[in-house]
Amino acid sequence: METYDFLVIGTGSGLDVANAVVNQGRSVAIVEKGPLGGTCLNRGCIPSKMLLYHADVLETVERAGEFGIDVEVEDVSFAEIVREVNADVSEDSDSIRRGLRSSDRHDLYEGEARFVDERTVEIAGGDHDGEQIRAETVLIAAGTRPAVPDIEGIGDVAFLTSTEALRLETPPDHLVVVGGGYIAAELGHFFGTFGSEVTILGRRPHLLPQADEEIGRAFTERYADRFTVYAGHEATAVSASGEDVTVETRPYPPAFEGDPDEEGVSVTGDELLVAAGRVPNTDTLDVAAAGVETDDRGFVETDEYLRTSAEGVWALGDIVGEYLLKHNANHEARTVARNILRDDLEPVDYTAMPFAVFASPEVAGVGATESELQEAGREYATNTYRYEDTARGDAMHAEGMVKVIIAPDGEILGCHILGPEASNLIQEVVVAMKSGTGTVHDIRDAVHIHPALSEVVDRAFSGRFSRPGDGHDHHH
Repeated sequence: METYDFLVIGTGSGLDVANAVVNQGRSVAIVEKGPLGGTCLNRGCIPSKMLLYHADVLETVERAGEFGIDVEVEDVSFAEIVREVNADVSEDSDSIRRGLRSSDRHDLYEGEARFVDERTVEIAGGDHDGEQIRAETVLIAAGTRPAVPDIEGIGDVAFLTSTEALRLETPPDHLVVVGGGYIAAELGHFFGTFGSEVTILGRRPHLLPQADEEIGRAFTERYADRFTVYAGHEATAVSASGEDVTVETRPYPPAFEGDPDEEGVSVTGDELLVAAGRVPNTDTLDVAAAGVETDDRGFVETDEYLRTSAEGVWALGDIVGEYLLKHNANHEARTVARNILRDDLEPVDYTAMPFAVFASPEVAGVGATESELQEAGREYATNTYRYEDTARGDAMHAEGMVKVIIAPDGEILGCHILGPEASNLIQEVVVAMKSGTGTVHDIRDAVHIHPALSEVVDRAFSGRFSRPGDGHDHHH
């Protein structure tokens, strides 16, 4: 049996740790069952954002009339756009593979890993089928896969997950989406802009349930103008007839009998996209055989240093389930690499972990939401400023808002943005919370360029804050 100093399962952000360990002259084995580069590169953020940018360009062109510019879109090479993006991604993945294969310091095992013992895995598939390898230190970075909810009939119909949706070479006539999170929002925007009729069925009262509620509600209203949105609906059954798929729903939470809202809806389309979250790949890895504990949803349990319950076994990224975001996995990888290579351990710091949804409108957020603070019984005050009340926002015909939540002493507790460039505008708030004093003064005291879009952030932080329910303004 081959024995290594270090073994990593998964080639997303786990690869960053493998490279750091190799640079210390240690022997490294890498196991990967799919294309190299992990979810983000192959079937996640990279292809989706590349495709979404095409949708943003088309949307900009279609709105040109508002600005007195008469434009007509004559043709859209949809299949070509999709093929080009996927070819780009494959090329990047292949180049990672070539690099690892030609390296005399990494051993790449292409196949599926399954634990057979504490730090021993067996490889299934590929050239190394049936081989066992072990290592002194093991890193589990094997990510997640799309969840398929237990809906009656789901096994008998053809449906897409985000993986297949990113490869469709023709936009559906009518795309039905089950799920109301960011994948539903982003792919709804993509296909809707390229001409699909879109219906979104989400269980929560509004789309984007992880966003601040006020932002989520405003986002849902904007989406309801563009698409058919049924929030608070749970899919109960699906069936196919010919090329079409029909989804039956009921109100969620389920209504009582005789409730006027007890009726669900029935929606038929030619493609069904299931975007109902992600499940961790701990089951296929059989992490229990290594003594690695998981939570009730199957995510790996770790301590603050990202060590698992098994001696010498670490974990990072989506499979840990803290934040299912690539920038978080990269951040965790830096912590793990440091902790594996140094004696003094450093806890992973999740302060000010931002997220963004590249839909239209864009959404971004960092820190606490209002409902989280209410549940925790914390005192806070909020202020909201609208894009259209700034010079640049007005010029852009932008609709949207920046919402700031602070503690009584002026500490920034959260910031939530709906509108153009939200993913960029949030960044100064992240820097203030992480690297500044973490108070409103970090933003107020910095000069903001006039008339740039960042003024909307400046003004949201400089206005009068009000506490929930008291109607009074509070100066800070």
